[in-house]
Amino acid sequence: MTEERLKKPDEILNDVCLSSENQDWLNSKPDFRRGTYLYSAPLKHQSYLGLPNQREWNPADADWKLPENWKEVILSGMADLLRKHRSFRLFLDICVRCGACADKCHFFLGSGDPKNMPVLRAELLRSVYRRYFTLSGRLFGRFAGARDLDEDVLKEWFYYFYQCTECRRCSVYCPYGIDTCEITMMGRDLLNRVGCNVQWVIEPASNCFRTGNHLGVPPHAFKETLDFAIDEIKGLTGISVEAPINKKGAEILFVAPSADYFANPHWFTLLGYLMMFREIGLDYTWSAYASEGGNFGLFHSAELAKRLNAKIYAEAKRLGVRWILGGECGHMWRTIHQYMDTFNGPADFLEEPVSPVTGTKFENAKSTKMIHICEFTADLIYNNALKLDKSRNDKWSITFHDSCNPARSMGLLEEPRYIIKNTCNNFYEMPENTIREKTFCCGSGAGLGADENLEMRLRGGFPRANAVKYVQERHGVNMLACICAIDKAAFPPLLDYWVPEVGVCGVHELLGNALIMEGETERTTNLRGEALADEAVDDIR
Repeated sequence: MTEERLKKPDEILNDVCLSSENQDWLNSKPDFRRGTYLYSAPLKHQSYLGLPNQREWNPADADWKLPENWKEVILSGMADLLRKHRSFRLFLDICVRCGACADKCHFFLGSGDPKNMPVLRAELLRSVYRRYFTLSGRLFGRFAGARDLDEDVLKEWFYYFYQCTECRRCSVYCPYGIDTCEITMMGRDLLNRVGCNVQWVIEPASNCFRTGNHLGVPPHAFKETLDFAIDEIKGLTGISVEAPINKKGAEILFVAPSADYFANPHWFTLLGYLMMFREIGLDYTWSAYASEGGNFGLFHSAELAKRLNAKIYAEAKRLGVRWILGGECGHMWRTIHQYMDTFNGPADFLEEPVSPVTGTKFENAKSTKMIHICEFTADLIYNNALKLDKSRNDKWSITFHDSCNPARSMGLLEEPRYIIKNTCNNFYEMPENTIREKTFCCGSGAGLGADENLEMRLRGGFPRANAVKYVQERHGVNMLACICAIDKAAFPPLLDYWVPEVGVCGVHELLGNALIMEGETERTTNLRGEALADEAVDDIR
């Protein structure tokens, strides 16, 4: 392992070469250099989850302490996945290596490493598939694009499948509709079968399995946090709100990512939730045992994602609610929207969600019985159920980041924008080819948000930061809004590195600022305790 300091922005940009000329990509080996790879999972967290082939090991070491039969485990696992997932075999077979995806990956654009092209990253797995599962590969070997599975190949999988955020941007541009994210998911599943898993995925998943949330927060600490939020809102508005926990018979179970009640800037999103719920008189409850909407199991295996998703529905059933409302989270919504019915559903014991305020029926949630808070809030605004003062956000000139999973995987594109436009006077879109379905990733999703791989995160986040810089320079944008807990954690260090003039907030923080609550004292500060602006931010176009 090579020890290196964190490079300066110009140094990162100067060593990026997007030309594959003279690069022998197939025979090059990964360099486990500090800042580019993730640490292995601690043994205790492997044990909590009952994972296979548990051990202490280090990715930077030559010896990964693999089980003796590791190759057999991988190949039998691949056969198993090919049987279970028709899409897996299809995506492995139909790629023609046209390269339409090559320059669409933020990690390739930020690193210049050809193996971070989606087509070549998938080829790392596809070449082994050809060797052992196709006639041409068995007969012609490398002439058919096939190669033997050995330890170098396995290490290559680990290095590059954990340099993919499963954002699915490449799939938007693929003429065959290949979802390279699915290939990454299969690759990680195979790695995990031989115990090659990473701390920043396994530890949150383990915590969630034991305590109900990624941070390992016990029920009493969860309650104390909500109590603190109640006190803070009273200090800001003079109004006492409620945050019921484990209330049986409530109409709605509310589930948010745990970062919303234990981290900044997520905290201000939480305040916005609580203020809105009080204002509309929502009959709802939190659960101390399903106090996490996120699902890090999705970055490990389908089986673990299924286990962690089940807890939300188990609590909904135990508490006897009618339907579920989910907060600002990314992978919660991909899990619910795309996999819930396969994993745990349909949730026939719940009712089809209907807004108790407007009467709107959310038919898109007919099966999952769970809707996104942006859908819920946008409907309230559309039906004039909230009083809003847009000028309270005038100190900020805002742009919006389409979080990958809600946007590309769920189609949640207009609702967040509708909320922002009704709570703010100064909103500017980033370039068209960087938003909505074509949005760039934050560079830290899918379990890559650790400190040890910070250089790779900064490289992967550069395309998004560059788009933010565009609107910062042209419109004076000083705040990036988003609806994902990972984004709220990833963007502060990313923007501080590339665009230090821009902060980060949640959409429901903007709503909380703008919300006029009945009986509130005169508001002189926003939720952050900052003085409200006297006049709007100038447009510097």
